[in-house]
Amino acid sequence: MADKIATLHLPGQDPVELPILSGSIGPDVIDVRKLGAHGYFTYDPGFMATGSCKSAITYIDGDQGVLLHRGFPIANLAKQATYLEVCYILLYGEAPSKAQFAEFQRTVTRHTMVHEQIAFFFRGFRRDSHPMAIMCGVIGALSAFYHDALDINNEQHREICAFRLLSKMPTLAAMCYKYSIGQPFMHPRNSLSYAANFLYMMFAVPSEEYKVNPVVERAMDRIFTLHADHEQNASTSTVRLAGSSGANPFACIAAGIASLWGPAHGGANEACLRMLEEIGSVERIPEYIARAKDKNDSFRLMGFGHRVYKNYDPRAQVMRETCHEVLKELQIKDPLLDVAMELERIALSDPYFVEKKLYPNVDFYSGIIMKAIGIPMSMFTVIFAISRTIGWIAHWNEMHSDPDNKIGRPRQLYIGEAQREFVPIDQR
Repeated sequence: MADKIATLHLPGQDPVELPILSGSIGPDVIDVRKLGAHGYFTYDPGFMATGSCKSAITYIDGDQGVLLHRGFPIANLAKQATYLEVCYILLYGEAPSKAQFAEFQRTVTRHTMVHEQIAFFFRGFRRDSHPMAIMCGVIGALSAFYHDALDINNEQHREICAFRLLSKMPTLAAMCYKYSIGQPFMHPRNSLSYAANFLYMMFAVPSEEYKVNPVVERAMDRIFTLHADHEQNASTSTVRLAGSSGANPFACIAAGIASLWGPAHGGANEACLRMLEEIGSVERIPEYIARAKDKNDSFRLMGFGHRVYKNYDPRAQVMRETCHEVLKELQIKDPLLDVAMELERIALSDPYFVEKKLYPNVDFYSGIIMKAIGIPMSMFTVIFAISRTIGWIAHWNEMHSDPDNKIGRPRQLYIGEAQREFVPIDQR
């Protein structure tokens, strides 16, 4: 509700009164929808000061290092809940009872298989295709396989699509990996958890038994949890914008995957690993630390600090604990992991990094974990897409539940030619 008014003085016009809207927490927003009637629009490249929607799903306070899902702090969820429980919370708004969660988990588990013809669909891609390219195509094509529940105005249809996407995303992601290395697809197993099932489909082969390490299983579940949603980021906004046209949910999620693929969005943990490869050894770290402190050097330490979190990333502490658990369990000897651990030590103790709050973020630790358990860098963003699918679905569903939902149509500041005469080509 608007309990305050902002008065705007426009040239040659009477003052315009704009309502100031207050949410449950966070900064107030000025409702500028009336500006168009006065011949003005706002100009905000990157939408850095624009609220594009109302949402009750996720709240972020970057200055204070706060991330809440439906009011629950992310650290509590990561330590005390499983990813599927967080999925339920994001989708339905409340923590489930034991009976509700058992039914939710059963439904997700029993829909992890995909239509058999989808396996033939994979054959249309080159073996060396990037897994994200395949994911964009396959997820977008799901509407051709599951077209019995695509009425976006039907709440039950939206729920069916939500379950299908949440259930099948890990299966399709693992199929992307298996296809790229020439191994047979592994069918999901209903006896395994969501995270364990993904690891099984990634690493098992028909010729021998594969048991999922419980420490690695817990780490993968936390990676999924800590990337489940992050408010109105680029990919979530893309899903909402695509969905505002009435597009089917599979097409909308494919659009979100395409946005996530961009290196400025979903490629942060991959960029972090590439930086570790560039450094190469612990002995070379002082050279790169010096370069990072040099304002005239273009080198940047990837995986440190965060665009949103100006204090610290609330997800990073949980991910740090998980990272050290995995490295201790697996006892892997890898020079890059040695480099990562030394960089972490320096970042947490060097006055330069402490003063500028350039702490290791969630991408730094998740990249190290995935490297340690044998997931190739080409799959890092795919795993991000698995995690974020529930956030995309929750926002897409919330948008269609909002009676004020309208098709997205941003305006522009036109800087091209004014109207002019066109001269036919034979007169030019």
